[in-house]
Amino acid sequence: MGSLLSPFWQKVIFSSNHRSKRGFPFNLYMINIDGSGLEQITFDTAFDSFPMFSYDGKKLVFASNRNNNGTRDTNLFIADWVD
Repeated sequence: MGSLLSPFWQKVIFSSNHRSKRGFPFNLYMINIDGSGLEQITFDTAFDSFPMFSYDGKKLVFASNRNNNGTRDTNLFIADWVD
């Protein structure tokens, strides 16, 4: 989690299946470093995980099984991060 390495970050981004009834899917969440303000970032029915911010905090990259046409392929997605 790259956000932990930067002293200016006040939040942590992570992947979890804690809202799933069947152990899947995994989605991305963000939380303040004091444990408050849990916010869901992705809303997919597949697997979203391994989030990492670019060093400048302007891009988010994560792995996902979305758009894999039913295969087991995992792809990387890069998103512009707008706070």
